[in-house]
Amino acid sequence: MKQIKGYVSFILHAHLPFIHHPESENYLEEQWLYEAISETYIPLLLNFKKLEEEKVDFCLTMSLTPPLLSMLDNKLLQNRYIKYLEKHIELSEKEIQRTKQDSRLNELAHYYYNRYSNDLHIFKDVYHCNLIQAFKHFQDIGVLEIITCGATHGYFPILYVTKQTVKAQIAVGVQTYEKYFGKKPRGIWLPECGYVPEADEYLKEFGIEYIITESHGILYADPTPIYGTFAPIISPNGVIAFGRDIETSRQVWSSINGYPGDYNYREFYRDIGYEADYEYIKPYIACNGARVHTGIKYYRITSKDDNKDYYNPRWAMDSAEKQAGHFLDCRVNQINDLSYCMDTPPIVVCPYDAELYGHWWYEGPYWLYILFKKIYYDKCNFKLITPSQYIDKFPNIQICTPCRSSWGAKGYSEVWLNPTNDYVHRHLHKAGNRMVQLANLFPNEGITLRRKALNQCARELLLAQSSDWLFIITNGTMVDYAKKRIKDHIGRFTKLYYQIKNDNIDENFVNELYEKDKIFDEINYELYL
Repeated sequence: MKQIKGYVSFILHAHLPFIHHPESENYLEEQWLYEAISETYIPLLLNFKKLEEEKVDFCLTMSLTPPLLSMLDNKLLQNRYIKYLEKHIELSEKEIQRTKQDSRLNELAHYYYNRYSNDLHIFKDVYHCNLIQAFKHFQDIGVLEIITCGATHGYFPILYVTKQTVKAQIAVGVQTYEKYFGKKPRGIWLPECGYVPEADEYLKEFGIEYIITESHGILYADPTPIYGTFAPIISPNGVIAFGRDIETSRQVWSSINGYPGDYNYREFYRDIGYEADYEYIKPYIACNGARVHTGIKYYRITSKDDNKDYYNPRWAMDSAEKQAGHFLDCRVNQINDLSYCMDTPPIVVCPYDAELYGHWWYEGPYWLYILFKKIYYDKCNFKLITPSQYIDKFPNIQICTPCRSSWGAKGYSEVWLNPTNDYVHRHLHKAGNRMVQLANLFPNEGITLRRKALNQCARELLLAQSSDWLFIITNGTMVDYAKKRIKDHIGRFTKLYYQIKNDNIDENFVNELYEKDKIFDEINYELYL
């Protein structure tokens, strides 16, 4: 019988911005979804299934954000993902022929062929293109707690200037969750872990019990929490906050000091999309001829220089197994030390981007699988737990106001408000104020064209507010696309705004926008009242 001294809570944040272009198949950005399905979502689901079949008692929490849920439920994107897999299977078959003179490369080519073929089988024949239901199964059997997020990952610490925009982000996030999971979420992953006390009012209004914050959001709370990040705190408005543990974050996140930098792991940046003969690879890269990642990567990290050896999946699995053991031992020692100085069992909160597991760290889903098995079978002094389970077990929580914070670089808002992207905010705030104005000008609008246009205004505003566009501009990747998305949504919103104000609504224009930005069918513009 294990002596339980504390708890560990894994929280994976599964999110992608809403990308939907029915007008063209040539948007490379749609591939972000397809890569995440093949490299993160399906591997996680398959490892959860193995744990279930092996009767391993495990639990974790995942946020599935509204944009991601909407894309996973989109028939057009489902069909395009199938085409993506078929193209990768075709490329893998060619690679088997191209590499037949090199046994090690040829073995890897067969590996990718089998992997993409299996993805196609799993997606079409096992999950029937419905990954949402696949995740819901694990929630229904009690091993996965799914939580929500802001409607489009809007960044609360800046949006709250117009408070109704934060209200709408939370309300639509909860509404989308209820649509797919048939109940209210207990928790929310604050977009970018961005906390402001002003959001508490709406979190409570829509039934949210707890939030996930960055470490300093707890450590600099007022008053200073007795137990730091190793116990939740509750705000004066009644919202419970869990803070990220610093040590577990460093062990898993860091590509320099953390597990993903292991020399046996697959090298993300060496891809045949950049290295194969151009005419050979051209049908499988961007339609404009730009070289891009294909997902077929033959090298392991090997060393810090450019001399790379071929990837060996067995060696990578060995490293994952050793590191799972190391993580387990570290948590045992950490929990042991904490339990001596706490009156309540400590909780070590481990929040990560879900896409770290599989997409960036290819072996991550397998590492999780091994870790959960070790926690179940090995002698250790802690159990896995979800935030909801911890709250139910230990409801006596210290009252503190969390600090304004985010998990962006330097911990506050610099990633989303800096000289590269600051021009955007005046447009977002102006559109937010105009949305509130429209809601007050036309309250209780009936089932009319005007109501349809008002609801489309709300969609366009939410899509413009996505924190992803600001993040992309700061990072300098796909900047033109991010700027275009902001410009398009603000432009569409503004055109609709004047049509509604002037009572001159173009029905064809409204319908066209709905087909392009097909998200949040149940949205109600009156949220902005």
